[in-house]
Amino acid sequence: MTTLLVLGGSGRTGVHVLRQAVERGHRVRALVRKPGAFEAPEGVELIVGTPADIDDLRRAAEGADAVVSALNNSRASDNPWSKPVSPPHFMTDATRSVLTVMAENGIRRIAVASTLGAGDSWRTLNPLFKALIKSSGIRHGYNDHHGVDAVVRASDMEWVLARSVALTDAPPSGPLRVARAGSEKPGLRVSRTEVARFLLDALEDDTWLRESPLIWNERLPRA
Repeated sequence: MTTLLVLGGSGRTGVHVLRQAVERGHRVRALVRKPGAFEAPEGVELIVGTPADIDDLRRAAEGADAVVSALNNSRASDNPWSKPVSPPHFMTDATRSVLTVMAENGIRRIAVASTLGAGDSWRTLNPLFKALIKSSGIRHGYNDHHGVDAVVRASDMEWVLARSVALTDAPPSGPLRVARAGSEKPGLRVSRTEVARFLLDALEDDTWLRESPLIWNERLPRA
């Protein structure tokens, strides 16, 4: 049994990480600001705090074996032009702090939820989508994802950056596909449940160790 620290566990992807981690038999601990704001799966230990505070991270990481980060730089809504809610470098600063705490505690492995277009995968984006990002509120999240990418890659941890296409709350449309960015034309969407599964898989095997694979759900042909 492994003890996992989950960051962003109250989010739309993070709750799937919590549930699936418990189902796999892990001890699961989540650092959350408002425990009463969501229904955590039975068996999850909730630590009150924020990943923006390194001392809260230190409390939450004590005794942990690995970390999953499903953090997000939030906007007021999913509308591309909605205003940001999180500080500009929330994910980057939190990731830098958690890597520090991991080193202090001898924790080696971390799986991070990223996005297509972060880091060196920016070059693979459609020019029109790049223009949308630069002109809308989406740019704040992308700037933060770029920062996370740089911080994680500069570390000596055993990391995986899972780059998702557009996230959906719907069930998977087909099998999960994983590939290096630019090597295949990806599908348009990936189910959050599948992102959670991939993040947890990344803690258990070395297939994508120190890589940033792109993940999406294939579409099944219509009968």
